[in-house]
Amino acid sequence: MAKFNPFQRISQAPTNPHPAAPVRAFDVADLYRGPVEAEISPPTDQGVALDERLRQAYFWIVNTAVISPHYDIEYLDGPPPTFLLGDSKSKLVLPTAQSYSSFVLLPLLTFATRRKCLFIGGPGRGKTASALLMGLLAGYPLREVRRAMQHGHPQMTIADLLGNPLPADLVNAQRIEDIRISWRSWLSMRVKIVDEYNRIPTRTQSALLTVMGDNYAEILNHVFECPESAWYLTANDDQGGGTYQVIEALRDRIDVIVQALAFNPRFLEDLLTRIEDNVRPEELLPRQIVFSEAEVDRMGEEIRAVELAPEVRRRIEFFVSQFEFSEFAAEVFEYKTKDTVRLSGVEWHTMSALETGRDRLKDLGAQTKNGLSVRAMMTLLVYAKALAYFRGNRAVELADVRQVLPFVLHEKLVADPDAPFFAAPGNASLRSDRIGWLRRLFDLACGEYERLNLDRDDAVRLLDEEFRLGLDGLNESETRAIGADRAGDRRAVQGKEALRSSLR
Repeated sequence: MAKFNPFQRISQAPTNPHPAAPVRAFDVADLYRGPVEAEISPPTDQGVALDERLRQAYFWIVNTAVISPHYDIEYLDGPPPTFLLGDSKSKLVLPTAQSYSSFVLLPLLTFATRRKCLFIGGPGRGKTASALLMGLLAGYPLREVRRAMQHGHPQMTIADLLGNPLPADLVNAQRIEDIRISWRSWLSMRVKIVDEYNRIPTRTQSALLTVMGDNYAEILNHVFECPESAWYLTANDDQGGGTYQVIEALRDRIDVIVQALAFNPRFLEDLLTRIEDNVRPEELLPRQIVFSEAEVDRMGEEIRAVELAPEVRRRIEFFVSQFEFSEFAAEVFEYKTKDTVRLSGVEWHTMSALETGRDRLKDLGAQTKNGLSVRAMMTLLVYAKALAYFRGNRAVELADVRQVLPFVLHEKLVADPDAPFFAAPGNASLRSDRIGWLRRLFDLACGEYERLNLDRDDAVRLLDEEFRLGLDGLNESETRAIGADRAGDRRAVQGKEALRSSLR
C-alpha cells in the first residue's frame, strides 16, 4: 500500500461555502445586452470552479509549503475576542470569519490578475520560495522556473537581462535588421521573477522598466513582444536600498508590496519532517491547483466582472480626495496640488508650515506628502475585485477595500512623519507600521464620510448627475437656468451646514 503523502493533500471543496446563485430565467431583453455574460467561476474541466481552486492553492501553500499561520487580512462576522498581552498591554484581536495571510494571498491575487508584486523582508524568510511557487502554479517545471529567475547583481548588463546579438551576424550582416537576437527564454514566460531587483545597475533597470511597463524588450531595433505576465520581485527592504537606488518609475510600476511575515517556531516540526524525509514542497505541488493559460485568462475576466457598488466607490473617491490639495502650492487653483510642490523642488516642510488655517491633527491630508496617481487608483480597484472574487463574492464589500488598500498604497502614499497626527498619544508606532497607518487613515476617512452623511446629502453628486446628462439639445437660456437652479441648491446646502455648525 502506498504511503500517504501529506504534501499532496489539498483542502476539500468548498473551502468557503456560499449559497448557490439563483438561476436566471430567460429574458428577451438579454438579446439586446450584447454577448452573454458568463457566471462567475463556472466549473472547470477538473469539476471545481476557478475561485475555489484558487482558495485550494492558498490553503495548500499556507499549510504545507510556506506555513504562514497569520491572519493580517481579517474579516469579522461578529464581535471579535480581544486579549491584552504583556506588560505593555498589547492588544490581540482574533478574526471571527475566514481570514488570510497577506504573504500568501497577495501573491496569489497578483497571479490571478497578472500584476506586479514586490516581496520585502530579511534573507531566508521565504520571499524567493513564494515567488517560485507562483511559477509552478502556472504549470512550468521547477527546473525551468529556477533557471528563468533573474538574479540582480551589480554587473548585470542589458544583454544579461534581455539577450545577445548572434556573433556571426555581427560580423557578416550588411544591415542592422539582418542581425538576429538570441532572446532570453524568461521573456516569454507568463510568470516572471526578479530576485534582489535593487542590486541591478541603473541602466539595466531602465531596460527592465520597458519590459515591465510595456511588455516588450528591444535590442538593436529588434523587438520581442512579451506575453501579459504576473511579476514577482524581491528585495531585503522597501526603501530602494541595495547596491543601486531603484529608479522612481520602476518602483511606481509595482502594484502591491508584501512583507515576509515571521515564522512561528511552533511549526518547527514541519521543517524537521522536510529534513528527515528529504522533501521540498515545491517539488510536490498537486496537479489539481495548477492553472493553464486559458484558465488564468478566464479568471481575469471573472475578476473584472465582479461588481463594485456606487456606495463603495463613493467612499474610495472620498478617501482619495483627501490628499492632493495643497493651498499654498500655486496661485492658479488647478495647480494647488502636492505634485506641484514636488516638481518645484521646494522642501516639503517649508510649504506645509504655511498651511496654518486648518486643524492639522484632524485633516487627513496633513498626514501625507503626496496624492495618488491614476495608476494607484486603478490598481486598488483591481485588487479589491480580486479579493472579493477570491472570497467567492460577486460584489466588492467595503471590508475588501479596507484590507487590500494598505498593500496597494504601501509605497504610493508617502507619510509625513512630522505631521501632528503621529505625535498624538498612541500613534507613534504608525510611523513605522505603514499597514496599520493606512488602514487607520481609511477608517478615519470612512468615519468622516458618514459624519457628513454623504450617502444622502451630497450636493456634488447631484451636480455630477446633472453634468452626466450633458447639454445636447439645450439652448443657452435652458443651460443658464440649470446653472441657476444648481447654484440655489448649493446655497441651500451651505445654509444647512451653517445651521449645523451653530447647533454644535
